[in-house]
Amino acid sequence: MSDAYKQFVHQWFEEVWNKGRAEAIGDMVAANSIVHGLGEDMAGPEGFKPFHASFRDAFPDIVVTVDDVICEGTLCAARWSAAGTHRGGGLGVPATGRRMSVTGMTWVRFDANGQLCEGWNSFDRLGMLQQLGVIPVS
Repeated sequence: MSDAYKQFVHQWFEEVWNKGRAEAIGDMVAANSIVHGLGEDMAGPEGFKPFHASFRDAFPDIVVTVDDVICEGTLCAARWSAAGTHRGGGLGVPATGRRMSVTGMTWVRFDANGQLCEGWNSFDRLGMLQQLGVIPVS
């Protein structure tokens, strides 16, 4: 099952982030899921969709590259990098037109149906905001 979970993680980033397919969230995320680390915890696909829409608005050309995925049982960890141009106000600040490039990690747990049921996220938000000129580099 480990290989199937690894493939799923790659598919998640490709469909949801690179292609921007919000409808894929409902297909891939369990109704009772919880997502941590992107602000307030988000419950279910409907809880995650506003974050996705805001981030994709801010970076409509975002490209996420999965650098590594390891799995054990129903848990997978992914190390990824992302780049995009700040073209929208989805972050709560006007678009700067600047490029950003960040790295991050995501841990996910799958349920018995093979859907994402819990996720933990961490990425260089400070570095992203500094690259955009929103927070000065000190």
